[in-house]
Amino acid sequence: MQAGAVDDSTHLRLGIGLAAVARPAYITSGRDRDLGADRGVDDLRTRTWALLDAAHAAGIRYVDVARSYGRAEEFVAGWLTARPGTGDVQIGSKWGYRYVGEWRVDADVHEVKDHSAGAFAEQSAQTLQLLGDRLRIYHVHSATLETGVLDDVVVHRAMAALRDRGVRVGVSTSGPAQADAVRRALEVLVDGEPLFSSVQSTWNLLEPSVGPALAEAAQAGVHVIVKEAVANGRLAPGGGDGSPGVRRAEALAERLGVPIDRLAVAAVLAQPWAGRVLSGAVDPAHLASSLAAGDVVVPDGVVEEIAGVSGTAQEYWGARSRRRWA
Repeated sequence: MQAGAVDDSTHLRLGIGLAAVARPAYITSGRDRDLGADRGVDDLRTRTWALLDAAHAAGIRYVDVARSYGRAEEFVAGWLTARPGTGDVQIGSKWGYRYVGEWRVDADVHEVKDHSAGAFAEQSAQTLQLLGDRLRIYHVHSATLETGVLDDVVVHRAMAALRDRGVRVGVSTSGPAQADAVRRALEVLVDGEPLFSSVQSTWNLLEPSVGPALAEAAQAGVHVIVKEAVANGRLAPGGGDGSPGVRRAEALAERLGVPIDRLAVAAVLAQPWAGRVLSGAVDPAHLASSLAAGDVVVPDGVVEEIAGVSGTAQEYWGARSRRRWA
């Protein structure tokens, strides 16, 4: 059920992620409807600033960007400079992918992955040049066992040096083996001390398999951030794909009398290990729906019910990998 007013604490747990608004193409559903055709650099800068203004006015104080999110870091840096009252905003960014889409929706390749020590040196320098001491968290972007970054002692030493400058370092994860990556990250030590103190993973009603590993991370004192709560738009109004899990979530949202995206965000907020939940909103109205999620009481058993008809993690990530950039 939905109460009459927004939970005053929700804004403290929400962050705003710029993956879908700071570059012209992404895999989120409904971009033609949400962004329209005007996606030049100035257009998306203006949209990003309006979103950040709305988030700050609502009390949100965490912004998530990445080197591969088009001009996200540049947009945020400009906004921070233009808004002197934003000294309390913390920025988290990520290294490990390069944006190569040349601001084209029809690019053959939009980003490339590189988890080498050289990539860290290059990209962390670029990030620090733009964000300086406003950078509070720096993640390996989509760390997996296969890339070797979780066993690369040279990278670990370099990230430890950044940590020693006061930046929290961590990993973001994607793919059906997220849990393995999270647990391996918890084991990484530098000079006998845990290196990673933050983890950002995909968890949603359609793909909750990483949940137990995130609970272990939180128990170990690691800050847990959840991304893709609305499954790249599949759990947003008008973004459903007719799959069994989406249909079940849509039916439940209708019974509760709330938009499906609000239910999806509320389900993440209900997880005791979820320290922060990212909203992928691209306009203030989307953001308002995320903020209202704090008033939604998620019935017991919902996660298990929806996940039970959603297919395996492998199927979820296989479908995600086939989504068209638009």
